[in-house]
Amino acid sequence: MILGVGIDTIEVSRVSKEIARSKGFKERYFSAGEIRYCEPKHGRAGNYAARFAAKEAFFKALGTGYRGGLAFKEVEVRNDPLGKPGIVLRGRTKELCRKYKIRRIHVSLTHIKDYSSAVVILEG
Repeated sequence: MILGVGIDTIEVSRVSKEIARSKGFKERYFSAGEIRYCEPKHGRAGNYAARFAAKEAFFKALGTGYRGGLAFKEVEVRNDPLGKPGIVLRGRTKELCRKYKIRRIHVSLTHIKDYSSAVVILEG
């Protein structure tokens, strides 16, 4: 059963500017694994933006926003060996999903030159 759906689109330039402007931006919003994935990429800002959009879409699907002790870094976007994205949870966000009986998280990412988007579906 579908418990929630979230979608988000973000301008790649907005993320690129934040990365350049704020030294702690990447560390505040992205896991070490996400940083390792994005940094060597040619379009690294687009990859960061897609992951940021996925985190926003996840919290929209959850219906809580990222308040009450939930954090962007607790939602990590990882790719399987074939490149399919997935979401791994940690901390309070993981506990809340257990409480809501969320069993699977589906995620789709896309990015083009100027925009990155994500859709997240929570299944119980």
